[in-house]
Amino acid sequence: MRHQSPSSWATISICIAAVVHFALGFSIEFSVDEAHYALYAKHLAWSYFDHPPLVGWIQWPLVTLTSSEGIIRLIPELLWVSSALLVHQVTLEIHRLIQGRNAGYLTTTLPSAKLCGFMAVLTIIAAPLPHVLAIGLLPDTLLTPLSLGLMLMALRWTRKDHFSIADWVITGLLLGLAGLSKYTAAFTAFALLFAFLASPKKAWITKTGFWIATVIALIVISPVLYWNWVNDWISFKYQIAHGSGGIWAWRRVAAFAGIQIVCFGPLLLLGTYLFLKNCLHSQKLLLIALLGFFAIPFIIFAALSGGGGLPHWTTPAWFCLAPFAGIGIAKAWATQHRIAIRTLLIAQLLICLLGFGFVLAGGINTAAIKSNPIADLYGWKLAGQKASELAAATKANGIAVQNWTLGSRAAWYTQPLPVFVLDQRQDQFDLWFGQLPVGASVLLINRSGMAFKPPIGGNMAFEACESLDSLEIIRFGQVLSKFDYSLCRNWQDAGVAR
Repeated sequence: MRHQSPSSWATISICIAAVVHFALGFSIEFSVDEAHYALYAKHLAWSYFDHPPLVGWIQWPLVTLTSSEGIIRLIPELLWVSSALLVHQVTLEIHRLIQGRNAGYLTTTLPSAKLCGFMAVLTIIAAPLPHVLAIGLLPDTLLTPLSLGLMLMALRWTRKDHFSIADWVITGLLLGLAGLSKYTAAFTAFALLFAFLASPKKAWITKTGFWIATVIALIVISPVLYWNWVNDWISFKYQIAHGSGGIWAWRRVAAFAGIQIVCFGPLLLLGTYLFLKNCLHSQKLLLIALLGFFAIPFIIFAALSGGGGLPHWTTPAWFCLAPFAGIGIAKAWATQHRIAIRTLLIAQLLICLLGFGFVLAGGINTAAIKSNPIADLYGWKLAGQKASELAAATKANGIAVQNWTLGSRAAWYTQPLPVFVLDQRQDQFDLWFGQLPVGASVLLINRSGMAFKPPIGGNMAFEACESLDSLEIIRFGQVLSKFDYSLCRNWQDAGVAR
């Protein structure tokens, strides 16, 4: 490390991680969410049932040109690299803020800004879960750099005497794009508002620029508002129900906390503790307001986790915490407290490497493990090709599955065939392909990892299903999964459950 500056090592580290992501991106097929959002790009609309449209719009140029998963995954990779670079830049700005406001205070003397930036980048590279979002595009992959961009604008607000019109325009665009990425961008907007309120001597609500930014943000998110208006606000209704989850329980909150530590690593927590202990001596309100970019969304998600939730939802918040953690770790590193830092860093990197190898190997199928989640990343391309051939041979009206998580890969890998999801929930597939017509015959796909009995008999079922063929997916000598194909005839009643 002595032969390169910390900034150079930060760039080198980001490039190494990007190469690993790039290799993995060409090695595995689409996950359920990736295929779902790639279908957004195939079916361009002002918005969608479960998310705002930017995750589909941004993929449209590449999806139009190619179906290669690796090429399409260049988009999340570029977003991850941008996020890592923004973490570095935000760290430099926070360092400048602390040193500028606290010059002469020995307790807040910091190591070099470049070392702090490098350590902040390392906390992100050593966090296991963000690598998943670097390979597969999710709305959170988009929201992460936009949240960091808004955090950077909040720092500019605290450091500059006044905001120019250009600053307000950029802030409005970032807010609007965040709203087009995910509805939880509202939490980041609250954090930005908190940062404005933390500088009471600066007027902002009476400024023309503030209202210009507000109008710009509303214009940018207007497609989402218009689409929901003409579709009976179904997206908002779904998100409210989805966010509230099931029956609230404290054990889910405890599980959420444990999963977060595993997914993002203790290094971020250690660095944040060291920052709060050693660097939060003056301008506390200002720094606490900036910490709100992590605290506000994280606390809300933790509260909602009592009813259920997914671990990657907090990813933008953790990226916004990384600059503070980097400064705390750099300060401890400069004072020779390096053993714990090295141990945690090496342990987390080994976990990441183990995860990469686990994915490439196709996971492990053993009796001790009920299911192999990695198996879901292999075989859908072959399964889709066989399904298309069987559908053509039997003159089926389309493809049918019995859960939406099966539907997204089926729709991507059998396109342009329509895919019907035979469950009782309304979803995006109903908007794309409509309801299965009465009397229709379809090719039913069943996968061993999520197997269902064929829907035969009753008011909402087929008259009969005939088994046609099956396909085993084998990787490195182990059977990962099995696809079964049946021709199901004469759908008895369409849409009763809906």
